[in-house]
Amino acid sequence: MLWGDKRYYNLNYFLRSKFGEKVFKISLDAGFSCPNRDGTISKGGCIYCSERGSGDFAGNRRFSISQQFEDIKAIMNKKWKSGKYIAYFQAYTNTYAPIEVLREKYEEAIKEEGVVALAIATRPDCLSKEVLDLIEEYSNRIYTWVELGLQTSKEETAKLINRGYDISVFENAVCNLRERNIDVVVHVIFGLPGENSLDMLNSIRYLSNIDIQGIKIHLLHLMKNTPLVKLYEEGRLRFLEKDEYIDLICKAVSILPKDVVIHRLTGDAPRDLLIGPKWSLKKWEVLNDIDKTLKDRDIYQGVYSEKL
Repeated sequence: MLWGDKRYYNLNYFLRSKFGEKVFKISLDAGFSCPNRDGTISKGGCIYCSERGSGDFAGNRRFSISQQFEDIKAIMNKKWKSGKYIAYFQAYTNTYAPIEVLREKYEEAIKEEGVVALAIATRPDCLSKEVLDLIEEYSNRIYTWVELGLQTSKEETAKLINRGYDISVFENAVCNLRERNIDVVVHVIFGLPGENSLDMLNSIRYLSNIDIQGIKIHLLHLMKNTPLVKLYEEGRLRFLEKDEYIDLICKAVSILPKDVVIHRLTGDAPRDLLIGPKWSLKKWEVLNDIDKTLKDRDIYQGVYSEKL
């Protein structure tokens, strides 16, 4: 079973099927903060999170949404001459502001020419009824999805990485979004400190039985100036080897339901901030090796799905 030229339901295939052409993400930094950083929940943030709140490749927050959009679009257009755009609010917590501020930022983004979708990355504990109502309003105007950073289903690991909420909060957020027919995309990280392969795949099994529409699987990157560095220096963090990661990804793909869109199978980290694993810098080589391994093992998405 193939989705385009891939053995998994990839984002490019999903977007081309939905919109009939190439669609690019424009990653934006709206200038928000995070309750896990400003003292509301914690001042440390998640221990792996960079100083830019996971928005290392987003636009410059000193500029307006429109200016960021135009700057990044110009870069994209050097590689692809035509296509549509997703306004992707990526950096920090993108529902963590007064409703009128959120509305202003979202509105500025979706009014840009060629925007066909709105993506909002946030925390499950930052989705009040008022925020949910606002997102539902936008979802009735433009295709919208919300990204939630679960990272792991193991509560012990969640405490260690200072996630700041328990799994019931996540489940409640998913339920509230789905009641409004808003698509949910969940982030998972492989390689978190103390987790073994069973723990990582258990997170995938858990999500396979939750009403989500998309998933992003990231490799843990150790970046400079993050609290995770201390654990690494204490010998409490081991980097996944490339072959080990590829094996885990192939197993994850095999148990994910066929209707869950895989938005990402590995992540990016700025070269100047990355401490390790260094092999992750060759992103396209990793993705090509995943494709080859899936083919060699005759694995496609959902072949071992446990969804009930």
